[in-house]
Amino acid sequence: MSKAMVELSHPISDGMLTYPGLPGPRVTTEFPREQSSLIDMSYDIARVDMVGNTGTYIDAPSHFHADGADIAELPLERLFNVPIVMIRVPGTRVVGPDVLGDPARLWGRAVLVHTGWSAQWGSPAYWGPGHPFLVGEVADALVAANVAVVGIDSLDIDDTSLPTRPCHHALLGAGIPIIEQMTNLAAVPDTGARLVALPAPMRGMGSFPLRAVAWTDHGLGS
Repeated sequence: MSKAMVELSHPISDGMLTYPGLPGPRVTTEFPREQSSLIDMSYDIARVDMVGNTGTYIDAPSHFHADGADIAELPLERLFNVPIVMIRVPGTRVVGPDVLGDPARLWGRAVLVHTGWSAQWGSPAYWGPGHPFLVGEVADALVAANVAVVGIDSLDIDDTSLPTRPCHHALLGAGIPIIEQMTNLAAVPDTGARLVALPAPMRGMGSFPLRAVAWTDHGLGS
């Protein structure tokens, strides 16, 4: 049986732009190869200093709600082998609830919103105020539909030009994690794909980078 996979996370590199107003990651060498003492081999130990909102990252409930689960407490059933429902809205900046369709098809699914904004990654426009976002009514509908996790290939799931974050409050308040700044969503088939999105189990953190992958047993595009 053939199996195909799609990388949904941006790589993290030293000094890369991350989220507006937050420092970029610093990747340095803590123990260089030249100092390794093993015979016939060498090794390198690196150090990384970064904020949780770096690259493609996941928000846990504690990101917005002090008594909510942190990254280490996220239920694995929301992150591993979850059937995907794709929402296609390329070219749409303000995404409303009309794009969701029948709520029954969303139940227990990973809902990934493909806006096409990831094509701007690395440019000043990506971090600007014109990024796509979901209105609060979308989050309310997703909570009512009992989705497992919500992802988007944009800077933020909410409108960052406003001081409110209705989608973060609603989704995280319902225990639904949010994945932001995804990539390659155009390559994920509309049906039959599953999501694996696993961060390191960090305690005391509400956001953390992760490796997200979509996979299918039937080959992509079939």
